[in-house]
Amino acid sequence: MKRWLPAPWLSLGIFGGWLLLNQSLAAGQVLLAALVAVGAPWLLSSLRPAPGPMRHWGVLLMLILRVGRDVVRSALDVAFGVLRARRRAPRSAFVTVPLDLHDPHALAALAIITAVVPGTVWSELAPDHSALLLHVFDLDDEAAFIAHFKQAYERPLLEIFG
Repeated sequence: MKRWLPAPWLSLGIFGGWLLLNQSLAAGQVLLAALVAVGAPWLLSSLRPAPGPMRHWGVLLMLILRVGRDVVRSALDVAFGVLRARRRAPRSAFVTVPLDLHDPHALAALAIITAVVPGTVWSELAPDHSALLLHVFDLDDEAAFIAHFKQAYERPLLEIFG
């Protein structure tokens, strides 16, 4: 089965997505959807990374909820920061966060989290993966920001992928 469908859920998603985007259940569209759904994952299977070691699904759920909350909170903070910029300019800064993460899947998840939270418009991972350099829109206390970042994002990722 894995030989013909290396990623069955991906194939199912491609098949359904193709039919939804074309808004047709004509025989030709169903056949094309099936060909693409089987062919694309099979041709691209060598590019797919090995699955990560997922542990602690409850921690993952809590991390997702925390990131969602932080996205909303940060969006409001950035909006109010922009609105009050004439009275008090935002104190933007670059912050270096030392990392304990080394798993590539955990680092990828951290990169996604960093990209979706408003207020961080730029980030760079050190070549040796020991630190993350972040641009923060409005920074009151660097040490508190680093502690929050490590507690809120890095610690759960260490539990999930550790």
